[in-house]
Amino acid sequence: MEHRVRLAVLTWKEGDVFVADCPPVRIASQGDTEQEALDNLKEAIELYFEDAPGVELPGCGDAHAREVEVSLAS
Repeated sequence: MEHRVRLAVLTWKEGDVFVADCPPVRIASQGDTEQEALDNLKEAIELYFEDAPGVELPGCGDAHAREVEVSLAS
């Protein structure tokens, strides 16, 4: 039986590659394009849960991407 869930994902460009990160399950991947990074991330998450059946997923319904500004010592 297939079980589908929606997870919060962040993407950004880092140098020459795109990074896709899924903070709720602490899995990230990369690719030459944003779509490739997302596809690689989806595959990594599916493989993770294939090897770890019965793992509880964290609730992500109210997740929001945010930015914060911090001061760093020089």
